[in-house]
Amino acid sequence: MTQQRVVITGMGAVTPLGNTVNEFLDGIFDSRVGLGPITKFDASQTGISVAGEVKDLQPELRLSKKLAKRLDLFSVYGMYSAAEAMEQAGLTAAGAIDPERLAVIYGSGIGGLTTIEAQVIKMHTKGPKRVSPLFVPNSIVNMVVGNIAMQFNAQNTSQAIVTACASATNAIGDAYEYLKQGKADAVITGGAEASVNQIGIAGFAALTALSKASDPTKASLPFDQDRQGFVMGEGAGTLVLETLEHAQARDANILGEIVGYGTTSDAYHMTAPRPDGAGAKRAMQQAIDEAGITPSDVDYINAHGTATAANDSAEAQAIDDLFDCHTQVSSTKGMTGHLLGAAGAIEAIATIGALQRNQLPVNVGCIQQDQACPVNLVNKATAKTAATYALSNSFGFGGHNAVIAFKKWVNE
Repeated sequence: MTQQRVVITGMGAVTPLGNTVNEFLDGIFDSRVGLGPITKFDASQTGISVAGEVKDLQPELRLSKKLAKRLDLFSVYGMYSAAEAMEQAGLTAAGAIDPERLAVIYGSGIGGLTTIEAQVIKMHTKGPKRVSPLFVPNSIVNMVVGNIAMQFNAQNTSQAIVTACASATNAIGDAYEYLKQGKADAVITGGAEASVNQIGIAGFAALTALSKASDPTKASLPFDQDRQGFVMGEGAGTLVLETLEHAQARDANILGEIVGYGTTSDAYHMTAPRPDGAGAKRAMQQAIDEAGITPSDVDYINAHGTATAANDSAEAQAIDDLFDCHTQVSSTKGMTGHLLGAAGAIEAIATIGALQRNQLPVNVGCIQQDQACPVNLVNKATAKTAATYALSNSFGFGGHNAVIAFKKWVNE
């Protein structure tokens, strides 16, 4: 069977830098820091004061007030970004696509953590009879998938991908593979997360994974010698992927092409990556092999770059081992924080934006590059660079490694 080519026709974003794709990308390419003091709860006892919160979202612009009120935030973020992506793709009108040929493959690392926190507190203070009947359907990870499928009458497969901070990238990669096999005409894919709450911050703080900095501009420092941990972010990113054949048949506006996917397991540690980055290296190699290119063809890598000591050095080692020195690298987490299971989705959008705009995101937050991170970081002087091929990396607790290879779209 001939394998299908897969293109991107729609994107949607809810992020600390803005609640549309254009706002998000403008913020990324202006090197704007979207981090700030935590306002959603009193975080003083956690020792953490900075996060990447979603700001000024008006869910009723794209969702009914009833849904926006009753659903967990991670589902609201996912559905809101999916609506933007489907509108851009031109697939919202009745009859625009056969429902049985529209799928949803979507990721989240934790799911409805806000609901879990609130309902456990309610049970503890008021008793088990007071737990909401919507506790389970609002908190389980697959409900963002189910809600998006209902939102757009997507009757093909609906799958939830849970691989910690690699969730969205694995979801996009799985959607790509699904379309390549011709099992659907389009897939709504990406990731959503809403973990800026007391238990989310407290849990990661207990792991000593979070930055304790109080200055938002000095909190998330990817690849810097003084990095001290990641900053929690929240939001969602959604891509509409289609087979090239289906997109061209309806004269869709094509934003970019996915040409490769790599995914491996470190099989090493619950939270730490292999120090030599061997699993990450293999995932990147798989992606470029499937793309039919060589490492020297890759112009840009959107790194996972969490600003934790172990992640950045291991990822940098993997990149240094595999790629020529011309390949430019940056993490966008200095601007957005780390969106956990949604990180790969907004970073895929940033990568596609880089190919479209002939501009690379600056590695914001790195003042003095760590010698243990020998990569060619994008700075203001090198940002105005046109790229043809780019990778987006995501790595998750449990040893999950996922990499997507994108190609700039040129009308054929």
